[in-house]
Amino acid sequence: MNKPVSFYRSYFLSKTMSFLRRRNGTDSSKTRIADPNIEKDGADDDDKKKDQYKIPQRRNYGSKKWSCWDNCCWFIGFICSIWWFCLFLYNTMPDSIPQFVTMAITGPLPDPPGVKLRKEGLTANHPVVLVPGVVTGGLELWEGRHCAEGLLGKRLWGGSFGEFYKRPLCWLEHISLDNDTGFDPPGIRVRPVTGLVAADYFATGYFVWAVVIANLAHIGYEEKSLYMAAYDWRLSFQNTEIRDQSLTRIKSNIELLVATHGGKKVVVLPHSMGVQYFLHFMKWVETPAPRGGGGGLDWCAKHIKAIMNIGAPFLGSPKSIALHFSIEVRDIAALRAQAPGLLDKDVLGLQTFKHLMRMFRTWDATFSMIPKGGETIWGSLDWSPETETVNNSAKKGTDNSTRNTGGNSNICDTKGVNYGRLISFSKDWAETHSSEIERVDFKHVAKGDKLTNSSNCDIWLEYHEMGNRAIKAVADHKVYTAGSILDLLHYVAPKLMARGASHFSYGIADDLDDPKYDQYKYWSNPLETKLPNAPNMEIYSLYGVGLPTERGYIYKVAPPTDCSIPFQIDTSVDGDSEDSCLKGGVFSGDGDETVPIISAGFMCAKGWRGKTRFNPSGIRTYNREYKHAPPANLLEGRGTQSGSHVDLLGNFALIEDVLRVAAGATGDDIGGDRVYSDIFKWSERINIKL
Repeated sequence: MNKPVSFYRSYFLSKTMSFLRRRNGTDSSKTRIADPNIEKDGADDDDKKKDQYKIPQRRNYGSKKWSCWDNCCWFIGFICSIWWFCLFLYNTMPDSIPQFVTMAITGPLPDPPGVKLRKEGLTANHPVVLVPGVVTGGLELWEGRHCAEGLLGKRLWGGSFGEFYKRPLCWLEHISLDNDTGFDPPGIRVRPVTGLVAADYFATGYFVWAVVIANLAHIGYEEKSLYMAAYDWRLSFQNTEIRDQSLTRIKSNIELLVATHGGKKVVVLPHSMGVQYFLHFMKWVETPAPRGGGGGLDWCAKHIKAIMNIGAPFLGSPKSIALHFSIEVRDIAALRAQAPGLLDKDVLGLQTFKHLMRMFRTWDATFSMIPKGGETIWGSLDWSPETETVNNSAKKGTDNSTRNTGGNSNICDTKGVNYGRLISFSKDWAETHSSEIERVDFKHVAKGDKLTNSSNCDIWLEYHEMGNRAIKAVADHKVYTAGSILDLLHYVAPKLMARGASHFSYGIADDLDDPKYDQYKYWSNPLETKLPNAPNMEIYSLYGVGLPTERGYIYKVAPPTDCSIPFQIDTSVDGDSEDSCLKGGVFSGDGDETVPIISAGFMCAKGWRGKTRFNPSGIRTYNREYKHAPPANLLEGRGTQSGSHVDLLGNFALIEDVLRVAAGATGDDIGGDRVYSDIFKWSERINIKL
């Protein structure tokens, strides 16, 4: 039924008056507005008057409560808007504006090392070889399955990682190696990217070698005087030669650089696992063909001026143990604790942890990072070189304390910490004296009772062969040192370790003249091989200090399920004080967040210092430490004084040292040793035959 015109006039006038009263601060909620054209005679009945004066109720939109969904949508929209606005500004503003803003906040920026040294008159001299480490080199596809159609010649590793997000299971299939052969699976060919672009950036905006290359360019270097020794970092070192002839290519390119630069020897810059790869190369190149490169015992003396090892895991890293044991490190364990079960579940067809473990365990090169030297280097149940632990609670009348004469006080309180216990199955077992610990010999426990329905697991791991009895035996052993870690890994993953043991070794040689050490499995272990006969060559260890670095772990047995990884870092365990070295189930020591000081510094501080059985020609060695300092402001990015494992490649002090040596300086010219830690004291505590 149509309403009369008078009704709409009344409604319009009421709205107008309500607006005016609200504007003047008066309440109009109880005021009624009458149409002046309506006659108000007594003949009208009450019902008619009510109809004529009735005003529709106004909706109060402001009182609506936002739901959680509304908040989420608003937040996502806000973030996206800010992101696109910042991206627009970044792409439209002149390049000088960010620099202008930075200078306005912090004052004039210091010159990059290359610019500074060019002003001093330094120019390019010795050709430079860059050796990237694990995961930092790009990999591209040359043959693949049907699911990888359209990816020929494109990067699978490095760059934007776009294909991982688009087709994760296909990506994992192609980036993994064959469990039996250690090479690509049939029908798949993934090869390393070549040239300086192979490892200048790991991903968009995340530099690896780019800053070093840019500063070398400032003093006159160009591509003809630089060589990126790219290799497939997934393969065992010897397999890179068998499949890709990578060692032969490095030898040929170094010989070419020396020949085209008037006989000037090269300066080699290996980083991270690239340090061990180049140790393997030096032994390979002097070994007669066909087992080696056939360069002769004097090849290194003729072609290499200096080796400047950056972030060197000479003796391995405890992180490798956690990755092989449970595919965890501190950050991953913390993420798992924040979202329990999420990374163990099937998310978009990707069972994250199990897929990652399966992939990681196919990369044979990662076995090179397992700690070397056993308890002699890393410590025993009641001793470690960093803390010189004395914990004799089982003996009456003795001092139950930890004497820390090292430099870890800036990292954490090392009182009561025994770094020799790399894995402990509870905080109590990490602290109890060895005489009070009764341990089960897990190696003889049969693995007969397989987990229920384990045959239905989508991703098969060797843990599925263990069974509950074997899992309990591993936990009942309570504590593992560097001497028993290998037994543990051989027990939980025998097929995996059998393949790894054929390519790498982790002991200390009794007699380096024993012919068995001519086998390639020993070549990357500095405690089981000799340095080349090159008395005029120099070896540097350049590493960061001042950052908490993983040194040991507290583990627990995970809740039993058919297809899960049965062991986890116990993130609920912390130390007794705020500055304790134990946080989130991880013991920290000093280092660069990845490699502890004892691994990076011992060989140049003691093992190779002077003429030793590991360094018979007396090659000069230097320890250069770079104390970590965080970025001064957000505009500084990852910082110019970082001591972090990868960010160290952007440290201005390190780059200056590299440039000076490349320009012709010696270790003594740049100041010899520079240390902030007690690496020399710790090294003296290690009792090893030299």
